[in-house]
Amino acid sequence: MKKTTSFLFFVCIAGMLYAGPAKETAEPLKVGIMPDADSLPFMVAKDTGLFEAEGVSVELVVFSNPQERDAAIQADKVDGSISDLLAVAFLYVGGFDAKVTSLTDGRYGIAAAPVGGIQDVAGLYGKKIGLSTNTIIQYTVDAQLAKAGVGADNYEPVSIPRMPLRLEMLLNGQIDAASLPEPLLTAATGQGAILLSTTDTLGIDAGILLFSKRILDKRLEDIKKFYRAYYKAAQRINENPDAYRDFLVEKASFPEAVRTAYQFVHYRKPTLPERSQIEQAIAWLKAKSLISTDIAADDLIDSRIVAEW
Repeated sequence: MKKTTSFLFFVCIAGMLYAGPAKETAEPLKVGIMPDADSLPFMVAKDTGLFEAEGVSVELVVFSNPQERDAAIQADKVDGSISDLLAVAFLYVGGFDAKVTSLTDGRYGIAAAPVGGIQDVAGLYGKKIGLSTNTIIQYTVDAQLAKAGVGADNYEPVSIPRMPLRLEMLLNGQIDAASLPEPLLTAATGQGAILLSTTDTLGIDAGILLFSKRILDKRLEDIKKFYRAYYKAAQRINENPDAYRDFLVEKASFPEAVRTAYQFVHYRKPTLPERSQIEQAIAWLKAKSLISTDIAADDLIDSRIVAEW
């Protein structure tokens, strides 16, 4: 089987980048991140001391998959986390009062295998697509295919929860296509996969940052400081993204393949998702019979943070 770039950094990054002791005496805000593009400004803010400069102690907790992240949120192991609209709806239905405080700016995409001749999204009709089922990944796949006239029943979803394995199977032609977040999407295309579609070009916003309602009420000022540092880091990346290419690999430990090939997303000021985006995600969950509870968009959001911007 073809060897692909090692992703052991997903495991070791927590002990390498975020282990420094906080100077503040207050209990640190514990925020979960994933090894993806959404998390880059948080990594930069931590590495460059922006959180400390704002007067807030922050511990970034790295998760390698959404299941571990969601379990940590429910167990109060973290105060907040990068997440997605589906996950926060599941948390709400399960009785955990988590609130969306802003969007994040990641990128999900669909790439076709190097062999097979698929050149566009319409070519995925009847094909096998690697993804994680009943998750934000499948939701974005359905949305991207719908734009090309391919219905949710017109392709074969292949459940491959582990993203490095999904990438490997894609590159070896064991599946026709795969949905991947950045930076794995860039790693895939850098090794011959064909980029078919991305969520940012289609205006699909699903990645979010959430905090528990209890922490929002208790530590709102600290969370505001956290956001100020985050936005300063985001602006630095936006102003000169090429200056962070080495950071991607040497400190954020993304695959070497992304150093020169990665196309940076543009990080927006903190803003809430459009209510229509939330409603579409809820409707998808109901259509899949994954939830039956009626949820309003306002049930899932807290506007106190974005009010500053």
